[in-house]
Amino acid sequence: MLDRDHFSLVPSWPVSYSFLPPFVAGGSFPPRHLGPKMSESKALVLFSGGQDSTICLAWALTHYPVVETVGFDYGQRHAVELRCRPSILAALRDRFPHWAPRLHHDHCIDLQSLGQLSDSSLTKDLEIKLTTDNLPDTFVPGRNLIFFTFAAAVAYRRGINVLVGGMCETDYSGYPDCRDDAIKALQVCLNIGMAAKFRLETPLMWFNKGESWQMARNCGGDPLVELVRTETHSCYKGERLHLHPWGFGCAQCPACLLRAKGYESFLNHLDGVP
Repeated sequence: MLDRDHFSLVPSWPVSYSFLPPFVAGGSFPPRHLGPKMSESKALVLFSGGQDSTICLAWALTHYPVVETVGFDYGQRHAVELRCRPSILAALRDRFPHWAPRLHHDHCIDLQSLGQLSDSSLTKDLEIKLTTDNLPDTFVPGRNLIFFTFAAAVAYRRGINVLVGGMCETDYSGYPDCRDDAIKALQVCLNIGMAAKFRLETPLMWFNKGESWQMARNCGGDPLVELVRTETHSCYKGERLHLHPWGFGCAQCPACLLRAKGYESFLNHLDGVP
């Protein structure tokens, strides 16, 4: 049993897990665990159709023999990203045939209520601006926490214990639920609440956008860089008419500016420019 005192003992991260019950700390499951057997050879990737999640999908395909994907329709202004998902999955299977046997089921979850609750320019046709908290008003409160929680419910049913997300706190807009502390705390919470052994992987957490392009190249060479450049969508405004050197987008929103800056840095690194 986990008594209430455990909740008051959680210190600032990083933490020692010694005070937690064994099924959270990484030891054996308690005898009364009722869930399916979890497999560390399977991963479920939070896959939006954007740059970062596509790179994380490629990363997962190089690390796990069975990979599933999950996307979320939350009323996002850039719903075009959802329409990109099937073509990206098809392209990965076609252009990287050695990954095809690893790429399994795709899931899509309706979270329209999240968009209805959110007063955000990511879910409403509003001008993108900074809030009084110095966050862009594209912030959807709790979005990544909700995504991982729903993904964990899918993974629990599918017998998967590795969840992969493209969160990053290096080149990012300041969203608090992208931070490493938030993801680690959520991992503990999910494992307590589901008596499971989930591991939340964030391969891009400490990478800037230039380094994330390099990860794509490391995983799949120039063909994967080209796939990410031309097939994915990250623009908050959903602009998919103009193909820039770094990909499609409006070239003005925070996501486009980060992507363009990262791509330039990536190219400079390839050319040996400091």
